[in-house]
Amino acid sequence: MQNHLLQILALFAMETPVSLAAEDIRNEKVKVLRSMRPLQLEDVVVGQYKGHSKGAKSYPGYTDDPTVSNDSLTPTFAAAALFINNARWDGVPFLMKAGKALNTKRAEIRVQFRHVPGNLYKHNFGTDLDKATNELVLHVQPDEAIYLKINNKVPGLGMKLDRSDLNLLYRARYPREIPDAYERLLLDAIEGERRLFIRSDELDAAWALFTPVLKELEEKKIVPELYPYGSRGPVGAHYLAAKHNVRWGDLSSEDS
Repeated sequence: MQNHLLQILALFAMETPVSLAAEDIRNEKVKVLRSMRPLQLEDVVVGQYKGHSKGAKSYPGYTDDPTVSNDSLTPTFAAAALFINNARWDGVPFLMKAGKALNTKRAEIRVQFRHVPGNLYKHNFGTDLDKATNELVLHVQPDEAIYLKINNKVPGLGMKLDRSDLNLLYRARYPREIPDAYERLLLDAIEGERRLFIRSDELDAAWALFTPVLKELEEKKIVPELYPYGSRGPVGAHYLAAKHNVRWGDLSSEDS
């Protein structure tokens, strides 16, 4: 979370750099990190996966590992709500989560657009938040893709709404082999290209954001919430999202 996800957040939220030169891009990333509100413990959820049986197959919990203490408080999951105190992102929550032994393995950015005040179609949505919220999804890995989830009217004489995906799946659009992420980084390192690498002041800013809350978790001996192996993670993560009036984007039926 401190490394990969915060890198993605900084790249997504930064202002347009003056050029594509490495230092110009990295300057903007550092500005974002330095503008972030200190992370509060009440905006963090930690979890630890427990053993789970599905059919005839059993999955071990974290503390079932013989090298792990039975009373270990080491988190295997974390979710956090972060805020950027600048003119563009003031009041916009950035929710991120990462964990082990979850139901899926993927990295993505989901932009949930705000609901329109006085929506004329509110009675058509009811409590279906999937249809009430448009989303832009940047699928980083696996299966790189960009798609927009939009509401549309179903053809016909009645007023029935549906949600559709405008999808750019890279492997379908560009059938040639797409380089692996680490292949790209190795090539950049060989060529001396530094745009995707962390600068020392960026590393300092990232740790300055997470270190205080990590110390607080350790000093207060916060017990991580248990979640079953192969699940979506601890329930507390959903309460965290609800607290900020958003929802995790991977709860819709096609994402299960």
